[in-house]
Amino acid sequence: MAYDVAIIGLGIMGNRMLKHMRLHEEFNPNYLWDPNKIACENAIKQDSKSQIMKTADDAIEKADLVYLACPPTARKTYAMGAVEMGKALFLEKPFGINVNDSKNLLEKLKNYDVPIAVNFTQAAGVALADLLESKNNGEMGEILGADVIVTYSSWPRHWQKEADWLRFKKEGGMTREVISHFIFFIERVLGPLKVIWANTTYPKDPLLCETAVLAKLENKDGLPVNIFASVGGIQPDRQEFTIKGSKASRKVAEFYKDSISTGNTFTPLRKEPDDPRAFSLKAQLDDLVLKLNYKPNSLATIDEALRVQILVEEILSKT
Repeated sequence: MAYDVAIIGLGIMGNRMLKHMRLHEEFNPNYLWDPNKIACENAIKQDSKSQIMKTADDAIEKADLVYLACPPTARKTYAMGAVEMGKALFLEKPFGINVNDSKNLLEKLKNYDVPIAVNFTQAAGVALADLLESKNNGEMGEILGADVIVTYSSWPRHWQKEADWLRFKKEGGMTREVISHFIFFIERVLGPLKVIWANTTYPKDPLLCETAVLAKLENKDGLPVNIFASVGGIQPDRQEFTIKGSKASRKVAEFYKDSISTGNTFTPLRKEPDDPRAFSLKAQLDDLVLKLNYKPNSLATIDEALRVQILVEEILSKT
């Protein structure tokens, strides 16, 4: 039988998950809630099989699984509401905007015997699995570190404009939204990281999020992870990272374009799917089914998500 799902938060990610869960035979995303009436109306237009519930608790109570796509400040409340009702939990990162509060939430979540995973979108992807296999069988040689490059002409990007909170320092910014995914991936390859130094630039308006980041992180063996990120200038968006090896290096661009270099130009390792986002979300949802059945899976754990949040917030604090 398919899992009944409550989706809390019907912005970009909530609607995206609604669409792809409906396409997946193991999920029925039938119960929705958002405080914004327009967001609710748009969700029902997209998926007439679902229904808007009167409250978030009403939606959670009906479900087997709760997916949280609300802004970070609200996630703690709904996460605890879900696990206290004995519901499985799948949530976006970060847990919140305060590291100490997030640590407290993680400890509370661990008291409940329900499946919990965090939606780092590359966790179940072929790029990570294939890179780890190449690393482990020696095809990349000695691993030497990683470079992260992220540049945007504007932030938020045009398709993110409706999520207005993304432009504010309190909850948004490219470091939390994009670079966090790359840090997660790199930690899966290099192990836990620590911030060696960072310099983050903000605009004059103290409410707005960062416009540039320079940072150096290291793993326990001193392997460097170099981060360069900036906003501004008419240019194509660029979001990529490279895991560097002595025999071969691997670059992942746009979250899914996986390529290899042995000294010359990076060349793609496989044909791109017709719909990369659908392909990626299908893999995440397949692994979510494994998680719900307490079977081995590749989804991000709450411990991994907290580690990433701690690193991100430390980077953002360095000005």
